[in-house]
Amino acid sequence: MTTATTYELVLRGRPSGRLLRPLLDDFTVEHSPQGVTRLVGPVLDACHLHGVLAHLTSVGVELVSLGPVVRPDAALPATTPGATA
Repeated sequence: MTTATTYELVLRGRPSGRLLRPLLDDFTVEHSPQGVTRLVGPVLDACHLHGVLAHLTSVGVELVSLGPVVRPDAALPATTPGATA
């Protein structure tokens, strides 16, 4: 069983709910005053990610950025109890 990775997709403008409808079950949508829309949600694997991107391309939505969401605690190095630096 694979674990989904949470991704953030930033889109230019404010695409309508009709264009984003296939993604609304999986992603949260936030519109910013800066004129971008942010989608955040789980991506199961590369095929799923390519499917999301293919949908956005097919409806003419411009992708500004795409990347996995890094949790702050995941960026910390693992430490061994009693170890000193």
